[in-house]
Amino acid sequence: MTKMLQINNLVKDYSIGSEKVRALDGISFDVNDGEIVGLIGRSGGGKSTLLNIVRGTETFDEGALNLDGLEMVPDSPEELLVELRRHTAIHLQRSFALWSDYAVNDVIRKIYSLKIGYEEMPSTDLPNYDDMLEEAMGYLRMVGMEDKARHIDYALSGGEKQRVIIARQLAKKPKILLLDEPATMACPATKQEMLDTIKKVNHETGLTVLYASHLPDIHTYLTDRLIWIENGKIVSEGDPDSVIADFLKGMSEPAPLSEVASDGDVIIKMDDVSHSFYLVALRAKTLVFDSVNFGINKGEITSIIGPSGAGKTVLWNIMSGFLFPKQGSVLYRQDDGWVDLSKYHKQRMAVRQKIGIMFQEFALSPHEQVVDQLAFKLGVKGQHVIEIAKDRAAELGISDEVLDILYQIVDMPETGAKDKLGELGYTPDILHELFPRFPRTETIAYAEPIFRALDLPMDVLDKYPQELSGGEKVRAMLAITLAHRPEILLLDEPFGDLDPITLRDVTNSLKRINAEFGTTIVLISHHLDFVREVSHRAILIEDGKLIADGKPGPVCDEMLSREGVTYMHHT
Repeated sequence: MTKMLQINNLVKDYSIGSEKVRALDGISFDVNDGEIVGLIGRSGGGKSTLLNIVRGTETFDEGALNLDGLEMVPDSPEELLVELRRHTAIHLQRSFALWSDYAVNDVIRKIYSLKIGYEEMPSTDLPNYDDMLEEAMGYLRMVGMEDKARHIDYALSGGEKQRVIIARQLAKKPKILLLDEPATMACPATKQEMLDTIKKVNHETGLTVLYASHLPDIHTYLTDRLIWIENGKIVSEGDPDSVIADFLKGMSEPAPLSEVASDGDVIIKMDDVSHSFYLVALRAKTLVFDSVNFGINKGEITSIIGPSGAGKTVLWNIMSGFLFPKQGSVLYRQDDGWVDLSKYHKQRMAVRQKIGIMFQEFALSPHEQVVDQLAFKLGVKGQHVIEIAKDRAAELGISDEVLDILYQIVDMPETGAKDKLGELGYTPDILHELFPRFPRTETIAYAEPIFRALDLPMDVLDKYPQELSGGEKVRAMLAITLAHRPEILLLDEPFGDLDPITLRDVTNSLKRINAEFGTTIVLISHHLDFVREVSHRAILIEDGKLIADGKPGPVCDEMLSREGVTYMHHT
């Protein structure tokens, strides 16, 4: 069998400060022409680094790489790297980079760029325009997007955009297609579309594929041969099922889920919530919620699931108080009454104080140790901070209503927070004036029980984020979010790209937090195995409607049934 790719004793070192970290440590393997080879392993094991080296966007320190006769060594000249990039194509998991144009034009631009060296839409008067159009339609046909050729990018679903990107990669006529976590963060239906497209392209063109994924189901469905990489070394390779079985031996046993009362107290109510967006370009309403009603019970872990574009994150933003519904109320129990989070109320700051929020795109500050980031969070959410902030606000001439908005801003992602502060005429310094950090000694005292519940060593407090593993970063962010003992924890898909071993550890941590502190948890996730394991209850949303609400198993099965997903049942 012809070898398309040969990797021989590849070594890659990174410098972090004064230290050297070995990302790849003597990696050797071959990929045959037309083969689909998968890479699996823990976060930070070296999979993405390896793909970037094969792509030609990263150099290496020792060893050799041969792509169909093109030999690369550490001191290869830049011209060879350019040649390597010309013969490879890569698709990154979070990449939706498309022109705001028809899908077919996106592919034509890529075809034309191979002739002129940069992406531009060719004139329809060019003698070979019709040939480029026909070629582009062929690639769209191959990825199942022929019927959407004249659809503009923003009218496409996430899965459809991914398939257009694959069509653009095919237009390069690469010798190998590289994929980094294909559709890991997508819903099951989008994953299915992506995986079937990869299989179809491989079957019809014989294109060689090398890809990395954390998800065993994807490897079982897609892969001819699987390679397990850990700490920069190959642990084993071969049949996907046997490699996966060995890999998963390192997984912890699942912790028990806490018992909750079947008739628990409702502490959040979505009361006749209606919302919609109007997309001017399409002259139509999109994502319409019409009188959504449900309650969240105290002490439960509730997962909100649904296909991409169903409205889960919009609903979560409404529940978090970042987006106000057009109609209806978002009610939180406060003392013996209810506070509507979507309207100003003198108790609204008290409601926000008891909520912990963690976003999908969470980020620890690289310039501060974990203990300092905890100290800031406690300064914002700890005991008595609201009374202190009100006194300082009065001294600064800030009204209760503006202080209430500023208190909402502390929970926002950094970019959104800066924009909102700018609208109010403030810089981030105002938050430090109103909410001074907790002293170090008190911060450590607050951290200890949370770190214990999250199985985090206390020395993590004195580390910078870049010194932590992927799993430690997630748990450190959870610790910061939980530092003030929130009664309610709202999570927007922050664990979607964790490997299954790390995800099990985080799942067990969430269960312990729920059991030990009685924390009510509401989360969004596309990862249905995680939802089944971590949740007391699941809510299925589709097209802005509540479709099912109940035990996680049946609700997840209903979603898979409605979406026609098969990769999760592959044997």
